[in-house]
Amino acid sequence: MNKRIGHIAKINGNMVTVKLDDFVIQNEVAYILHGQQRLKAEVIRVRADLAEMQVYESTTGLKIGEQVEFSNELLSVELGPGLLGQIFDGLQNPLPALAKQCGFFLKRGVYLEALVNTEWEFTPLVEAGAQVLAGSKLGVVPEKIFKHYIMAPFGLKGVLEVVEISGRAKRKISEKIAVLKDQSGKLHDVFLKQSWPVKVPIQAYAEKLKPSEPLVTKMRLIDSLFPVSRGGTYCIPGPFGAGKTVLQQLTSRHAQVDIVIIAACGERAGEVVETLKTFPEIIDLRTNKPLIDRTVIICNTSSMPVAARESSVYTAVTLAEYYRQMGLNVLLLADSTSRWAQAMREMSGRLEEIPGEEAFPAYLESRIASFYERAGLVKLHDGTFGSVTIGGTVSPAGGNFEEPVTQATLKVVGAFHGLSRQRSDARRYPAIDPLISWSKYHGFIDEAKENSAHAALRRSNEIAQMMKVIGEEGTSLKDYIAYLKGEFFDSVYLQQNAFDEVDEATSEERQIYIFNFIHKILFSEFKLEDKENARHFFQKLGQLFRTWNSSPWEGVEFRRVEEKITTLLEEKRKG
Repeated sequence: MNKRIGHIAKINGNMVTVKLDDFVIQNEVAYILHGQQRLKAEVIRVRADLAEMQVYESTTGLKIGEQVEFSNELLSVELGPGLLGQIFDGLQNPLPALAKQCGFFLKRGVYLEALVNTEWEFTPLVEAGAQVLAGSKLGVVPEKIFKHYIMAPFGLKGVLEVVEISGRAKRKISEKIAVLKDQSGKLHDVFLKQSWPVKVPIQAYAEKLKPSEPLVTKMRLIDSLFPVSRGGTYCIPGPFGAGKTVLQQLTSRHAQVDIVIIAACGERAGEVVETLKTFPEIIDLRTNKPLIDRTVIICNTSSMPVAARESSVYTAVTLAEYYRQMGLNVLLLADSTSRWAQAMREMSGRLEEIPGEEAFPAYLESRIASFYERAGLVKLHDGTFGSVTIGGTVSPAGGNFEEPVTQATLKVVGAFHGLSRQRSDARRYPAIDPLISWSKYHGFIDEAKENSAHAALRRSNEIAQMMKVIGEEGTSLKDYIAYLKGEFFDSVYLQQNAFDEVDEATSEERQIYIFNFIHKILFSEFKLEDKENARHFFQKLGQLFRTWNSSPWEGVEFRRVEEKITTLLEEKRKG
Protein backbone atom coordinates (compact mmCIF):
# COMPACT_ATOMS: atom_id res chain seq x y z
CA MET A 1 0.00 0.00 0.00
CA ASN A 2 1.26 3.45 -0.92
CA LYS A 3 2.18 5.70 1.95
CA ARG A 4 -0.46 8.28 2.85
CA ILE A 5 1.14 11.63 3.57
CA GLY A 6 -0.59 14.61 5.22
CA HIS A 7 0.66 17.99 6.34
CA ILE A 8 0.38 19.78 9.67
CA ALA A 9 -2.34 22.45 9.55
CA LYS A 10 -2.49 23.43 13.24
CA ILE A 11 -0.54 22.85 16.45
CA ASN A 12 -2.10 23.20 19.91
CA GLY A 13 0.17 21.75 22.58
CA ASN A 14 0.14 17.97 22.25
CA MET A 15 -2.70 18.10 19.74
CA VAL A 16 -1.81 18.46 16.07
CA THR A 17 -4.32 18.88 13.24
CA VAL A 18 -3.31 17.31 9.92
CA LYS A 19 -4.81 17.94 6.46
CA LEU A 20 -5.04 14.77 4.37
CA ASP A 21 -6.73 14.16 1.02
CA ASP A 22 -6.84 10.36 1.47
CA PHE A 23 -8.83 8.19 3.92
CA VAL A 24 -8.10 8.21 7.68
CA ILE A 25 -8.73 5.49 10.29
CA GLN A 26 -9.94 6.40 13.78
CA ASN A 27 -7.17 5.61 16.34
CA GLU A 28 -4.66 5.11 13.51
CA VAL A 29 -0.99 5.66 14.34
CA ALA A 30 0.84 8.33 12.36
CA TYR A 31 4.39 9.70 12.45
CA ILE A 32 5.26 13.40 12.23
CA LEU A 33 8.42 13.77 10.11
CA HIS A 34 10.46 16.47 11.87
CA GLY A 35 13.98 16.57 10.47
CA GLN A 36 15.52 13.17 11.25
CA GLN A 37 12.89 12.45 13.92
CA ARG A 38 9.66 10.47 13.59
CA LEU A 39 7.24 11.51 16.35
CA LYS A 40 4.48 9.03 17.14
CA ALA A 41 0.86 10.24 17.25
CA GLU A 42 -2.66 8.78 17.21
CA VAL A 43 -5.76 9.99 15.40
CA ILE A 44 -8.46 10.84 17.96
CA ARG A 45 -10.97 12.69 15.78
CA VAL A 46 -11.65 13.06 12.06
CA ARG A 47 -13.48 16.04 10.53
CA ALA A 48 -13.82 16.08 6.75
CA ASP A 49 -10.22 16.19 5.44
CA LEU A 50 -8.73 17.09 8.83
CA ALA A 51 -7.36 14.51 11.28
CA GLU A 52 -6.83 15.67 14.86
CA MET A 53 -4.09 13.69 16.58
CA GLN A 54 -2.65 13.41 20.08
CA VAL A 55 1.15 13.34 19.96
CA TYR A 56 3.03 11.05 22.36
CA GLU A 57 6.10 13.28 22.35
CA SER A 58 6.90 16.92 22.99
CA THR A 59 5.73 19.06 20.07
CA THR A 60 8.35 21.80 20.63
CA GLY A 61 9.76 23.02 17.31
CA LEU A 62 7.09 21.53 15.03
CA LYS A 63 5.99 23.74 12.14
CA ILE A 64 2.92 24.18 9.98
CA GLY A 65 3.32 22.26 6.73
CA GLU A 66 5.59 19.48 8.03
CA GLN A 67 4.79 16.04 6.67
CA VAL A 68 2.85 13.36 8.57
CA GLU A 69 3.06 9.75 7.48
CA PHE A 70 0.07 7.49 8.27
CA SER A 71 0.85 3.86 9.14
CA ASN A 72 -2.51 2.16 8.42
CA GLU A 73 -2.17 0.47 11.85
CA LEU A 74 -3.86 0.99 15.21
CA LEU A 75 -1.86 1.68 18.36
CA SER A 76 -0.70 -1.84 19.24
CA VAL A 77 1.62 -3.76 21.55
CA GLU A 78 3.82 -6.77 20.95
CA LEU A 79 2.78 -9.86 22.88
CA GLY A 80 5.19 -12.74 23.38
CA PRO A 81 7.87 -14.24 25.63
CA GLY A 82 10.25 -11.73 27.22
CA LEU A 83 7.71 -9.33 28.74
CA LEU A 84 8.13 -10.41 32.37
CA GLY A 85 10.65 -8.41 34.37
CA GLN A 86 10.57 -5.55 31.87
CA ILE A 87 10.03 -1.84 32.44
CA PHE A 88 8.22 -0.16 29.53
CA ASP A 89 6.87 3.29 28.84
CA GLY A 90 3.28 3.71 27.64
CA LEU A 91 4.29 2.97 24.03
CA GLN A 92 6.02 -0.28 25.12
CA ASN A 93 9.53 1.07 24.69
CA PRO A 94 11.87 -0.86 27.04
CA LEU A 95 13.16 1.95 29.26
CA PRO A 96 16.47 0.31 30.36
CA ALA A 97 17.43 -0.26 26.70
CA LEU A 98 16.26 3.26 25.82
CA ALA A 99 18.39 4.75 28.62
CA LYS A 100 21.39 2.72 27.46
CA GLN A 101 21.03 4.09 23.94
CA CYS A 102 20.10 7.70 24.77
CA GLY A 103 21.69 8.33 28.17
CA PHE A 104 19.99 10.01 31.12
CA PHE A 105 17.88 12.34 28.96
CA LEU A 106 15.67 10.34 26.61
CA LYS A 107 15.41 11.68 23.08
CA ARG A 108 12.03 12.06 21.45
CA GLY A 109 11.24 10.00 18.39
CA VAL A 110 13.30 6.99 19.49
CA TYR A 111 11.27 3.75 19.48
CA LEU A 112 12.78 0.35 20.23
CA GLU A 113 11.50 -3.18 19.79
CA ALA A 114 9.63 -4.28 22.92
CA LEU A 115 10.77 -7.91 22.62
CA VAL A 116 14.41 -8.79 22.07
CA ASN A 117 14.92 -11.23 19.17
CA THR A 118 16.47 -13.97 21.30
CA GLU A 119 16.07 -17.73 21.07
CA TRP A 120 13.42 -19.59 23.06
CA GLU A 121 13.05 -23.33 23.56
CA PHE A 122 9.79 -24.05 21.69
CA THR A 123 7.79 -27.23 22.35
CA PRO A 124 4.69 -27.90 20.19
CA LEU A 125 1.42 -28.89 21.87
CA VAL A 126 -0.57 -29.72 18.70
CA GLU A 127 0.14 -31.64 15.50
CA ALA A 128 -0.44 -30.81 11.84
CA GLY A 129 -4.10 -31.34 10.94
CA ALA A 130 -5.41 -30.33 14.36
CA GLN A 131 -8.46 -28.04 14.61
CA VAL A 132 -7.95 -24.97 16.79
CA LEU A 133 -9.57 -21.62 17.60
CA ALA A 134 -8.19 -18.12 18.10
CA GLY A 135 -6.35 -18.15 21.42
CA SER A 136 -5.78 -21.92 21.41
CA LYS A 137 -2.40 -23.06 22.73
CA LEU A 138 -0.13 -24.19 19.90
CA GLY A 139 3.09 -24.56 21.85
CA VAL A 140 4.99 -23.50 24.93
CA VAL A 141 8.30 -21.83 25.84
CA PRO A 142 9.71 -21.41 29.36
CA GLU A 143 9.67 -17.82 30.69
CA LYS A 144 10.99 -17.15 34.21
CA ILE A 145 8.90 -19.38 36.50
CA PHE A 146 6.01 -19.86 34.05
CA LYS A 147 5.09 -21.82 30.97
CA HIS A 148 4.55 -19.16 28.32
CA TYR A 149 2.00 -20.50 25.86
CA ILE A 150 2.23 -19.54 22.20
CA MET A 151 -1.35 -19.05 21.05
CA ALA A 152 -3.18 -18.81 17.75
CA PRO A 153 -3.53 -15.11 16.81
CA PHE A 154 -6.45 -13.57 18.67
CA GLY A 155 -7.88 -11.80 15.62
CA LEU A 156 -8.58 -14.92 13.54
CA LYS A 157 -12.19 -16.08 13.11
CA GLY A 158 -13.82 -19.50 13.17
CA VAL A 159 -12.23 -22.96 13.27
CA LEU A 160 -8.61 -23.04 12.09
CA GLU A 161 -6.59 -25.96 10.76
CA VAL A 162 -2.93 -26.41 11.70
CA VAL A 163 -1.17 -26.84 8.34
CA GLU A 164 2.39 -26.73 9.70
CA ILE A 165 3.87 -26.76 13.17
CA SER A 166 7.51 -26.55 14.21
CA GLY A 167 9.08 -29.42 16.10
CA ARG A 168 10.87 -28.98 19.42
CA ALA A 169 13.69 -26.54 18.74
CA LYS A 170 15.16 -23.18 19.66
CA ARG A 171 13.28 -20.45 17.81
CA LYS A 172 13.74 -16.71 17.62
CA ILE A 173 10.88 -14.26 18.13
CA SER A 174 10.90 -13.42 14.41
CA GLU A 175 10.88 -17.06 13.22
CA LYS A 176 7.71 -18.74 11.97
CA ILE A 177 6.59 -21.62 14.18
CA ALA A 178 3.26 -22.58 12.58
CA VAL A 179 0.90 -22.02 9.64
CA LEU A 180 -2.87 -21.95 10.16
CA LYS A 181 -5.61 -22.16 7.52
CA ASP A 182 -8.94 -20.45 8.09
CA GLN A 183 -12.33 -21.55 6.75
CA SER A 184 -11.91 -19.49 3.58
CA GLY A 185 -8.64 -21.31 2.79
CA LYS A 186 -6.38 -18.36 3.60
CA LEU A 187 -3.06 -19.22 5.25
CA HIS A 188 -1.79 -17.35 8.32
CA ASP A 189 1.79 -17.50 9.59
CA VAL A 190 2.25 -17.76 13.37
CA PHE A 191 5.30 -16.45 15.23
CA LEU A 192 6.37 -16.54 18.87
CA LYS A 193 5.02 -12.99 19.13
CA GLN A 194 1.86 -11.33 17.88
CA SER A 195 0.60 -7.76 17.78
CA TRP A 196 -2.72 -6.55 19.24
CA PRO A 197 -4.40 -3.10 19.30
CA VAL A 198 -4.48 -1.84 22.88
CA LYS A 199 -7.95 -0.30 22.77
CA VAL A 200 -9.63 -3.52 21.64
CA PRO A 201 -10.28 -6.13 24.39
CA ILE A 202 -8.91 -9.64 23.76
CA GLN A 203 -11.95 -11.91 23.62
CA ALA A 204 -10.47 -15.23 22.49
CA TYR A 205 -12.15 -17.27 25.22
CA ALA A 206 -15.21 -19.51 25.58
CA GLU A 207 -17.10 -17.66 28.32
CA LYS A 208 -16.81 -14.74 30.72
CA LEU A 209 -17.91 -15.62 34.24
CA LYS A 210 -19.01 -13.72 37.32
CA PRO A 211 -16.14 -13.40 39.84
CA SER A 212 -16.86 -15.48 42.94
CA GLU A 213 -13.59 -16.68 44.49
CA PRO A 214 -11.91 -14.25 46.94
CA LEU A 215 -8.55 -12.79 46.00
CA VAL A 216 -6.44 -13.12 49.14
CA THR A 217 -4.27 -10.00 49.50
CA LYS A 218 -3.10 -10.87 53.05
CA MET A 219 -4.15 -7.38 54.15
CA ARG A 220 -6.56 -8.12 57.03
CA LEU A 221 -8.63 -4.96 56.63
CA ILE A 222 -9.24 -5.77 52.95
CA ASP A 223 -9.71 -9.54 53.11
CA SER A 224 -11.88 -9.62 56.23
CA LEU A 225 -14.07 -6.52 55.85
CA PHE A 226 -13.85 -5.31 52.23
CA PRO A 227 -12.86 -8.35 50.12
CA VAL A 228 -11.93 -8.35 46.45
CA SER A 229 -12.84 -11.22 44.12
CA ARG A 230 -10.38 -12.77 41.70
CA GLY A 231 -11.35 -11.18 38.39
CA GLY A 232 -13.07 -8.28 40.15
CA THR A 233 -12.40 -4.55 40.34
CA TYR A 234 -11.66 -2.16 43.19
CA CYS A 235 -10.47 1.38 43.66
CA ILE A 236 -8.34 3.10 46.30
CA PRO A 237 -9.09 6.83 46.39
CA GLY A 238 -7.29 8.99 48.88
CA PRO A 239 -5.38 12.23 49.45
CA PHE A 240 -1.65 12.60 48.84
CA GLY A 241 0.50 10.91 51.46
CA ALA A 242 -2.22 8.54 52.68
CA GLY A 243 -0.26 5.44 51.72
CA LYS A 244 -1.68 4.42 48.29
CA THR A 245 1.70 3.48 46.81
CA VAL A 246 2.86 1.49 49.85
CA LEU A 247 -0.47 -0.37 49.97
CA GLN A 248 -0.14 -1.23 46.28
CA GLN A 249 3.41 -2.52 46.76
CA LEU A 250 2.34 -4.70 49.70
CA THR A 251 -0.61 -6.01 47.69
CA SER A 252 1.55 -6.80 44.67
CA ARG A 253 3.99 -8.70 46.84
CA HIS A 254 1.53 -10.76 48.87
CA ALA A 255 -1.65 -11.12 46.79
CA GLN A 256 -2.27 -14.68 45.62
CA VAL A 257 -1.91 -14.00 41.89
CA ASP A 258 0.53 -15.23 39.25
CA ILE A 259 1.41 -11.99 37.44
CA VAL A 260 1.47 -8.39 38.65
CA ILE A 261 1.31 -5.50 36.18
CA ILE A 262 1.87 -1.98 37.48
CA ALA A 263 0.82 1.02 35.42
CA ALA A 264 2.44 4.15 36.81
CA CYS A 265 0.14 6.53 35.00
CA GLY A 266 1.29 10.12 35.40
CA GLU A 267 2.45 9.73 39.01
CA ARG A 268 5.18 11.90 40.51
CA ALA A 269 8.68 10.88 39.41
CA GLY A 270 9.80 10.27 43.01
CA GLU A 271 7.13 7.61 43.59
CA VAL A 272 7.85 5.94 40.24
CA VAL A 273 11.60 5.84 40.94
CA GLU A 274 10.88 4.28 44.34
CA THR A 275 8.87 1.52 42.64
CA LEU A 276 11.58 0.93 40.04
CA LYS A 277 14.26 0.69 42.71
CA THR A 278 12.25 -1.41 45.15
CA PHE A 279 10.77 -4.16 42.97
CA PRO A 280 14.00 -5.71 41.64
CA GLU A 281 15.24 -6.01 45.25
CA ILE A 282 12.07 -7.49 46.80
CA ILE A 283 12.20 -11.26 47.18
CA ASP A 284 8.93 -13.00 46.35
CA LEU A 285 8.08 -15.18 49.35
CA ARG A 286 6.27 -17.75 47.17
CA THR A 287 9.12 -18.37 44.71
CA ASN A 288 12.16 -17.14 46.66
CA LYS A 289 13.15 -15.18 43.54
CA PRO A 290 12.99 -11.43 42.80
CA LEU A 291 9.41 -10.15 42.61
CA ILE A 292 10.25 -8.44 39.31
CA ASP A 293 10.40 -11.91 37.69
CA ARG A 294 6.61 -12.04 37.67
CA THR A 295 6.03 -8.31 37.26
CA VAL A 296 5.71 -5.93 34.32
CA ILE A 297 5.99 -2.19 34.98
CA ILE A 298 4.49 0.39 32.61
CA CYS A 299 6.01 3.72 33.54
CA ASN A 300 4.77 7.20 32.67
CA THR A 301 5.56 10.04 35.06
CA SER A 302 3.72 13.35 35.35
CA SER A 303 6.55 15.10 33.49
CA MET A 304 5.97 13.05 30.31
CA PRO A 305 3.49 14.19 27.61
CA VAL A 306 -0.12 13.85 28.80
CA ALA A 307 -1.17 11.68 25.85
CA ALA A 308 1.25 8.97 27.01
CA ARG A 309 -0.82 8.49 30.19
CA GLU A 310 -3.73 7.12 28.19
CA SER A 311 -1.51 4.74 26.25
CA SER A 312 0.09 3.42 29.46
CA VAL A 313 -3.31 2.43 30.89
CA TYR A 314 -4.37 0.58 27.74
CA THR A 315 -0.96 -1.03 27.24
CA ALA A 316 -1.06 -2.40 30.79
CA VAL A 317 -4.54 -3.89 30.51
CA THR A 318 -3.72 -5.51 27.15
CA LEU A 319 -0.65 -7.21 28.65
CA ALA A 320 -2.86 -8.37 31.54
CA GLU A 321 -5.39 -9.89 29.12
CA TYR A 322 -2.58 -11.64 27.24
CA TYR A 323 -1.35 -13.49 30.33
CA ARG A 324 -4.96 -14.21 31.31
CA GLN A 325 -5.30 -16.09 28.00
CA MET A 326 -2.64 -18.53 29.28
CA GLY A 327 -4.81 -19.48 32.24
CA LEU A 328 -2.97 -17.25 34.72
CA ASN A 329 -4.37 -14.92 37.37
CA VAL A 330 -3.21 -11.35 36.79
CA LEU A 331 -3.40 -8.32 39.09
CA LEU A 332 -3.28 -4.92 37.36
CA LEU A 333 -2.54 -1.93 39.61
CA ALA A 334 -3.15 1.44 37.95
CA ASP A 335 -1.64 4.44 39.79
CA SER A 336 -3.34 6.81 39.30
CA THR A 337 -6.41 6.97 37.08
CA SER A 338 -6.88 10.61 38.12
CA ARG A 339 -3.81 11.52 36.03
CA TRP A 340 -5.30 9.72 33.06
CA ALA A 341 -8.59 11.60 33.54
CA GLN A 342 -6.68 14.89 33.74
CA ALA A 343 -5.01 14.05 30.43
CA MET A 344 -8.45 13.39 28.93
CA ARG A 345 -9.63 16.75 30.24
CA GLU A 346 -6.66 18.51 28.67
CA MET A 347 -7.14 16.87 25.27
CA SER A 348 -10.90 17.48 25.42
CA GLY A 349 -10.24 21.18 25.99
CA ARG A 350 -7.94 21.32 22.99
CA LEU A 351 -10.58 19.57 20.90
CA GLU A 352 -12.99 22.33 22.04
CA GLU A 353 -15.58 19.79 23.19
CA ILE A 354 -18.46 20.81 25.45
CA PRO A 355 -17.13 20.26 28.99
CA GLY A 356 -18.89 18.27 31.67
CA GLU A 357 -18.56 18.61 35.44
CA GLU A 358 -15.32 20.34 36.55
CA ALA A 359 -14.34 20.62 32.85
CA PHE A 360 -13.89 16.85 32.47
CA PRO A 361 -15.23 15.51 29.15
CA ALA A 362 -18.81 14.24 29.04
CA TYR A 363 -17.54 10.75 28.13
CA LEU A 364 -15.37 10.45 31.28
CA GLU A 365 -17.65 7.83 32.88
CA SER A 366 -17.84 5.65 29.78
CA ARG A 367 -14.04 5.70 29.32
CA ILE A 368 -13.42 4.72 32.93
CA ALA A 369 -16.12 2.03 32.73
CA SER A 370 -14.67 0.53 29.53
CA PHE A 371 -11.28 0.24 31.25
CA TYR A 372 -12.58 -1.55 34.37
CA GLU A 373 -14.86 -3.76 32.26
CA ARG A 374 -11.76 -5.41 30.81
CA ALA A 375 -11.25 -7.12 34.17
CA GLY A 376 -12.94 -10.47 34.66
CA LEU A 377 -12.78 -14.22 35.13
CA VAL A 378 -12.87 -16.19 31.87
CA LYS A 379 -13.18 -19.83 30.86
CA LEU A 380 -10.78 -20.59 28.03
CA HIS A 381 -11.38 -22.91 25.08
CA ASP A 382 -9.41 -25.74 26.75
CA GLY A 383 -11.52 -25.58 29.93
CA THR A 384 -8.95 -23.77 32.09
CA PHE A 385 -9.63 -20.44 33.78
CA GLY A 386 -7.78 -17.13 33.82
CA SER A 387 -8.52 -13.79 35.42
CA VAL A 388 -7.61 -10.11 35.39
CA THR A 389 -8.22 -8.20 38.63
CA ILE A 390 -7.97 -4.41 38.31
CA GLY A 391 -7.19 -2.16 41.24
CA GLY A 392 -7.00 1.53 40.44
CA THR A 393 -5.96 4.36 42.72
CA VAL A 394 -7.62 7.76 42.49
CA SER A 395 -6.01 10.99 43.72
CA PRO A 396 -8.89 13.42 44.29
CA ALA A 397 -7.81 16.98 45.00
CA GLY A 398 -7.99 17.65 48.71
CA GLY A 399 -9.26 14.13 49.36
CA ASN A 400 -12.71 15.12 48.05
CA PHE A 401 -14.48 11.87 47.09
CA GLU A 402 -17.36 13.81 45.51
CA GLU A 403 -15.24 14.91 42.54
CA PRO A 404 -16.11 13.43 39.09
CA VAL A 405 -13.29 10.88 38.68
CA THR A 406 -13.94 9.21 42.04
CA GLN A 407 -17.70 9.18 41.49
CA ALA A 408 -17.36 7.78 37.95
CA THR A 409 -15.08 5.05 39.30
CA LEU A 410 -17.40 4.12 42.18
CA LYS A 411 -20.19 3.44 39.68
CA VAL A 412 -18.30 0.59 38.03
CA VAL A 413 -16.02 -1.04 40.63
CA GLY A 414 -16.97 -3.86 42.98
CA ALA A 415 -15.11 -2.61 46.05
CA PHE A 416 -14.24 0.81 47.45
CA HIS A 417 -11.23 1.16 49.76
CA GLY A 418 -11.34 4.82 50.78
CA LEU A 419 -8.14 6.14 52.34
CA SER A 420 -8.50 8.67 55.14
CA ARG A 421 -6.19 11.60 55.89
CA GLN A 422 -7.30 11.38 59.52
CA ARG A 423 -6.23 7.73 59.79
CA SER A 424 -2.91 8.27 58.03
CA ASP A 425 -2.13 11.26 60.28
CA ALA A 426 -2.88 9.02 63.27
CA ARG A 427 -0.44 6.44 61.81
CA ARG A 428 -3.18 3.86 61.35
CA TYR A 429 -2.03 1.82 58.36
CA PRO A 430 -3.37 0.74 56.03
CA ALA A 431 -5.30 4.02 56.20
CA ILE A 432 -8.48 2.56 54.67
CA ASP A 433 -11.43 4.06 56.54
CA PRO A 434 -13.69 1.14 57.60
CA LEU A 435 -16.63 3.51 58.11
CA ILE A 436 -16.88 4.68 54.50
CA SER A 437 -15.44 1.74 52.55
CA TRP A 438 -17.56 -1.07 51.07
CA SER A 439 -17.41 -4.20 48.95
CA LYS A 440 -19.97 -6.06 46.84
CA TYR A 441 -17.91 -9.27 46.94
CA HIS A 442 -18.02 -12.14 49.42
CA GLY A 443 -14.85 -13.05 51.30
CA PHE A 444 -13.83 -16.03 53.42
CA ILE A 445 -15.07 -14.53 56.71
CA ASP A 446 -18.56 -15.60 57.86
CA GLU A 447 -20.94 -12.90 56.57
CA ALA A 448 -22.94 -12.60 59.80
CA LYS A 449 -19.75 -12.13 61.84
CA GLU A 450 -18.42 -9.63 59.30
CA ASN A 451 -21.63 -7.57 59.56
CA SER A 452 -21.56 -7.62 63.35
CA ALA A 453 -17.91 -6.45 63.33
CA HIS A 454 -18.93 -3.54 61.08
CA ALA A 455 -21.69 -2.72 63.56
CA ALA A 456 -19.24 -2.76 66.47
CA LEU A 457 -16.95 -0.31 64.63
CA ARG A 458 -19.85 2.02 63.84
CA ARG A 459 -21.07 1.91 67.44
CA SER A 460 -17.58 2.67 68.73
CA ASN A 461 -17.29 5.64 66.38
CA GLU A 462 -20.69 7.02 67.44
CA ILE A 463 -19.64 6.92 71.10
CA ALA A 464 -16.28 8.52 70.24
CA GLN A 465 -18.08 11.41 68.52
CA MET A 466 -20.41 11.75 71.49
CA MET A 467 -17.45 11.81 73.90
CA LYS A 468 -15.96 14.75 72.00
CA VAL A 469 -19.01 16.74 73.05
CA ILE A 470 -19.86 15.50 76.54
CA GLY A 471 -16.47 14.14 77.57
CA GLU A 472 -15.53 10.74 78.97
CA GLU A 473 -17.16 11.49 82.32
CA GLY A 474 -20.57 11.94 80.67
CA THR A 475 -20.43 8.49 79.08
CA SER A 476 -21.84 5.38 80.75
CA LEU A 477 -19.50 2.49 81.55
CA LYS A 478 -21.36 0.24 79.09
CA ASP A 479 -20.92 2.73 76.25
CA TYR A 480 -17.28 3.33 77.19
CA ILE A 481 -16.56 -0.40 77.02
CA ALA A 482 -18.24 -0.57 73.59
CA TYR A 483 -15.99 2.31 72.49
CA LEU A 484 -12.88 0.51 73.80
CA LYS A 485 -13.86 -2.71 72.02
CA GLY A 486 -14.05 -0.91 68.66
CA GLU A 487 -10.70 0.80 69.25
CA PHE A 488 -9.19 -2.54 70.27
CA PHE A 489 -10.47 -4.25 67.09
CA ASP A 490 -9.10 -1.40 64.97
CA SER A 491 -5.66 -1.31 66.57
CA VAL A 492 -4.91 -5.04 66.75
CA TYR A 493 -6.64 -6.38 63.63
CA LEU A 494 -7.34 -3.67 61.06
CA GLN A 495 -3.89 -2.11 61.43
CA GLN A 496 -0.80 -3.97 60.20
CA ASN A 497 2.89 -3.26 60.62
CA ALA A 498 4.46 -3.23 57.15
CA PHE A 499 7.93 -3.30 58.73
CA ASP A 500 7.29 -6.57 60.60
CA GLU A 501 8.05 -9.63 58.48
CA VAL A 502 5.23 -11.61 60.14
CA ASP A 503 2.58 -8.92 60.58
CA GLU A 504 2.96 -7.39 57.10
CA ALA A 505 1.02 -10.29 55.57
CA THR A 506 -1.59 -12.55 57.18
CA SER A 507 -2.64 -15.84 55.58
CA GLU A 508 -6.28 -16.79 55.06
CA GLU A 509 -6.18 -19.47 57.79
CA ARG A 510 -4.67 -17.08 60.31
CA GLN A 511 -7.17 -14.33 59.47
CA ILE A 512 -10.13 -16.66 60.01
CA TYR A 513 -8.72 -17.91 63.30
CA ILE A 514 -7.84 -14.47 64.71
CA PHE A 515 -11.05 -12.83 63.46
CA ASN A 516 -13.20 -15.47 65.16
CA PHE A 517 -11.13 -15.07 68.33
CA ILE A 518 -11.61 -11.28 68.36
CA HIS A 519 -15.28 -11.60 67.44
CA LYS A 520 -15.89 -13.47 70.71
CA ILE A 521 -14.15 -10.65 72.61
CA LEU A 522 -16.28 -7.99 70.91
CA PHE A 523 -19.49 -9.68 72.04
CA SER A 524 -18.43 -10.91 75.49
CA GLU A 525 -19.23 -9.21 78.77
CA PHE A 526 -16.38 -8.53 81.20
CA LYS A 527 -16.12 -7.79 84.91
CA LEU A 528 -14.82 -4.23 84.71
CA GLU A 529 -15.52 -2.06 87.76
CA ASP A 530 -14.90 1.36 86.26
CA LYS A 531 -13.54 3.17 83.18
CA GLU A 532 -9.97 3.18 84.48
CA ASN A 533 -10.11 -0.57 84.99
CA ALA A 534 -11.65 -1.05 81.52
CA ARG A 535 -9.02 1.12 79.85
CA HIS A 536 -6.18 -0.72 81.61
CA PHE A 537 -7.67 -4.14 80.61
CA PHE A 538 -7.98 -3.30 76.91
CA GLN A 539 -4.51 -1.68 76.83
CA LYS A 540 -2.97 -4.85 78.27
CA LEU A 541 -5.05 -7.01 75.90
CA GLY A 542 -4.02 -4.87 72.93
CA GLN A 543 -0.32 -5.16 73.79
CA LEU A 544 -0.59 -8.95 74.00
CA PHE A 545 -2.39 -9.05 70.63
CA ARG A 546 0.29 -6.95 68.95
CA THR A 547 2.90 -9.40 70.23
CA TRP A 548 0.67 -12.22 68.95
CA ASN A 549 0.50 -10.58 65.50
CA SER A 550 4.32 -10.66 65.30
CA SER A 551 4.51 -14.34 66.27
CA PRO A 552 4.88 -16.89 63.42
CA TRP A 553 1.65 -18.73 62.69
CA GLU A 554 1.12 -21.79 64.92
CA GLY A 555 4.65 -21.59 66.31
CA VAL A 556 5.71 -22.02 69.94
CA GLU A 557 5.61 -18.25 70.58
CA PHE A 558 2.17 -18.03 68.93
CA ARG A 559 0.71 -20.63 71.30
CA ARG A 560 2.44 -19.14 74.35
CA VAL A 561 0.98 -15.66 73.73
CA GLU A 562 -2.43 -17.16 72.96
CA GLU A 563 -2.43 -18.85 76.37
CA LYS A 564 -1.63 -15.51 78.06
CA ILE A 565 -4.50 -13.81 76.19
CA THR A 566 -6.92 -16.64 77.07
CA THR A 567 -5.93 -16.48 80.75
CA LEU A 568 -6.47 -12.70 80.87
CA LEU A 569 -9.87 -13.03 79.21
CA GLU A 570 -10.99 -15.78 81.59
CA GLU A 571 -10.07 -13.61 84.57
CA LYS A 572 -12.30 -10.76 83.41
CA ARG A 573 -15.10 -12.58 81.58
CA LYS A 574 -18.47 -12.68 83.35
CA GLY A 575 -20.12 -15.95 84.12
